[in-house]
Amino acid sequence: MTETAYDVLIIGGGPAGLSAALNLGRSLMRVLVVDADRPRNAATLLSHGFLTRDGVPPHELRRLAREELAAYPNIEVRTRTRVFSLRRPDGGSSDATSSDAASPDAVFVADIGRREASDTVTARAVLVATGLRETLPDVPNLRGFYGISLFSCAACDAWELRDRRLALIGESDDLADRARLIARWTESLTVFTNGSDALTTAEQTALEAAGVSVQRHPITELVGERGHLEAVRLSDGTTIALDGGFVRPEWQTELSFLDGIDPAIDGDGNLVTDRSGRTDVPGLYAAGDAAIPGPQQLIVAAGAGARVAAVIVHDTVGVATAH
Repeated sequence: MTETAYDVLIIGGGPAGLSAALNLGRSLMRVLVVDADRPRNAATLLSHGFLTRDGVPPHELRRLAREELAAYPNIEVRTRTRVFSLRRPDGGSSDATSSDAASPDAVFVADIGRREASDTVTARAVLVATGLRETLPDVPNLRGFYGISLFSCAACDAWELRDRRLALIGESDDLADRARLIARWTESLTVFTNGSDALTTAEQTALEAAGVSVQRHPITELVGERGHLEAVRLSDGTTIALDGGFVRPEWQTELSFLDGIDPAIDGDGNLVTDRSGRTDVPGLYAAGDAAIPGPQQLIVAAGAGARVAAVIVHDTVGVATAH
């Protein structure tokens, strides 16, 4: 087992982590990016809303980013690699206030690796950009349509589905709000609760008054070919013709490697940060989907990564930041 020292360890190689790595590297930081290579948008064929890269596959965005980072000798990216544990050798925890978190002397020790090999690395600062894992509603053959004609992000994909017959499938208590949002792009929207109590009677009444249909029976089958949705079949035998739509996944963070540090986490499992991306553990930062407010567009996550990178540089040299 080897031990290597870095200025900043970035955990997660999505848009937030890679954007932060670029900006930190350009600030002469020695940076290590550790990426498990299991992105939440792996099923998505095309990503949208990223200026100059609208319609580019998510995996191509990651490839281009890694290619750019390879030009910087002070940036190292390890793919298909996990952080097993992160700790402070001084026993530091979340006792510091947010204003104390700008500690340039904070040192972390991380055990990282793959199945066949592991390393121990140290870093003066750590940026958590791990993103989220998602669990889709329990609907038969849903995975076959996800990322092709069923999506989770209206801002990302509703333009391509505008003015079509759309579905919204979900079991969460924010389903009515999501229905009102998606109805902006279509006059033919059907909400499927899949047998759950996701909608109250009052919410259903309001949606139907606005022209949104509601179906409460469990879904038995999604009908279509090669990922293109044609209909939803319900347990009562009803079949509703559709052209695509959206699902509301449940999102979870994977932060077990932080158990030894114990940063503040909100009720949804996201890391709590101040406006600058600092957690309540000195030297520990977060950006992207793992931090409040949760799931974001790729371009928003990339911007958050760049912003937190600037904060880390300022904190390292003890300069106040405007962020």
